[in-house]
Amino acid sequence: MASAAEQMAANLSWGAFGKATDLRQRIFFTLGLLIVYRIGTYIPVPGIDGAALREFMSDVQAGLGGILNMFTGGAISRMGIFALGIMPYISASIIVQLLSAMVPSLEQLKKEGEQGRKKLNQYTRYGTVALATFQAWGIAMSLEAGELAHDPGMFFRIACVITLVGGTMFLMWLGEQITARGIGNGISLIIFVGIVAEIPAALAQFFSQGRSGALSPAVIIGVLVMVVVVIAFVVFMERALRKIHIQYPRRQVGMKIYDGGSSHLPIKVNPSGVIPAIFASSLLLLPVTISTFSGNQTGPIMSTILAYFGPGQPLYLAFYAGMIVFFAYFYTANVAFKVEDVAENLKNQNGFVPGIRPGKKTEEYLEYVVNRILVFGSLYLVAVCLLPEILRNQLAIPFYFGGTSVLIVVSVTMDTINQVQSHLLAHQYEGLIEKSQLRGKKRTGNRSPIRR
Repeated sequence: MASAAEQMAANLSWGAFGKATDLRQRIFFTLGLLIVYRIGTYIPVPGIDGAALREFMSDVQAGLGGILNMFTGGAISRMGIFALGIMPYISASIIVQLLSAMVPSLEQLKKEGEQGRKKLNQYTRYGTVALATFQAWGIAMSLEAGELAHDPGMFFRIACVITLVGGTMFLMWLGEQITARGIGNGISLIIFVGIVAEIPAALAQFFSQGRSGALSPAVIIGVLVMVVVVIAFVVFMERALRKIHIQYPRRQVGMKIYDGGSSHLPIKVNPSGVIPAIFASSLLLLPVTISTFSGNQTGPIMSTILAYFGPGQPLYLAFYAGMIVFFAYFYTANVAFKVEDVAENLKNQNGFVPGIRPGKKTEEYLEYVVNRILVFGSLYLVAVCLLPEILRNQLAIPFYFGGTSVLIVVSVTMDTINQVQSHLLAHQYEGLIEKSQLRGKKRTGNRSPIRR
């Protein structure tokens, strides 16, 4: 039998959406900030030779430059103020989370609640500034080496660094505002909008290749079918759950005795969502961002990196797959599903897994189950991200039809829908509480006074 929350979720309608004024304000606020982000991708960095940049990007669009363009929403192809995108912030988050798992002082901050979280966020911002400055300086030097600047020199480099770092910090602020005052998932929504906004141009390019004869009709139909199958597979796996039976004993509260109940603890097959793919991509793009614009001016080290870590290359695929598996386990254990916290909460609520003692034994059992589930979850992420990468490299189709972009778009869409449903459910609960209070007041007002 469906619970009250499930029945309310099934009865959600556009009428309920129209009455949820707070949700409408959050959606309009989110859309406004995302529009600001898209406008920023068209504002160029000062001192860039636009004609030379367009000619250069047309040559590297099929390589690593295409990956950069996908994650920056096309800003790097236009060398906009958001050309670095949100990737420096994601890279800094990875570093801080890795250090917090290894450094005792940072691990202690994680246990201090809200104050510790604010301190870690502050460290993440400092790391974002450092990484963005490093990458922006590399891009400025590479633009000069590639003869893409009107007036190369120290003034151009400083202006480029200030503009790009400021754009990244502004994007970080936009993501935090969307998370706090919008509908949530601010960073993921920024990446999502950047990908979706460039899909029409990618489709036009894809079909133009078919008209020119570069791609056969069978390949075009096969790619479209592949995208549909990947979307269906991602939706199925993201909704897949492993339910653990939880039993609650009979308890006495005052003079009343409540019968014991049972419920289920749902564990997603992929608890970390799209985060491992984004983290792995950001690590791959860290050295590439610096070397993309320098063309033939790269040194031997960067030339080797570009040769062996290009899309479709064996080292690229192996590193990508390894990072996805690592971050799937790491993010689940430290953020998405912390088994020690879940076991402690069950113990405090007098809940237990049948046949398992509460406390340490429950924690060990949950860790065993989660680790086994993550074998399938991480392999699913690797398959979705790598198989289309290999096909795309062989067929030279746009990056937006790859597994990473499809995974991000589908996962963020599902998370956003869940956020909207949560706000609608909260609004319905508030309405029910207000009605019950009004009815109580009416009954109190109509009650006749007691005569003595």
